Amino acid sequence: MEPQRGELIVAKRRVSAFSGSDLEMLLRAQGIQHLVLAGVATSGVVLSTLCEAADKDYQLTVLANCCTDADAEAHRVLTEQVFPRQATVTTLADWCTS
Repeated sequence: MEPQRGELIVAKRRVSAFSGSDLEMLLRAQGIQHLVLAGVATSGVVLSTLCEAADKDYQLTVLANCCTDADAEAHRVLTEQVFPRQATVTTLADWCTS
């Protein structure tokens, strides 16, 4: 993946994509209310970003098969039991056809 012309790039400095960055300001300025999350590691970056985004009232989707974690059981528990409380959890294929 690479940025498309006109896309903004946000430098991530902490575990959550929001902490220490101007991400929230950029999203609000663009009127973006729904975030789709993917990344490494499910138990770190994805979890931290999801929790902070939920606290900021964003609508959330997690692409479970686009996340991974060194601990497969932690990934499973997060995507099957924890994340669904705050986000829609789906696959990339299902999200692309929805």
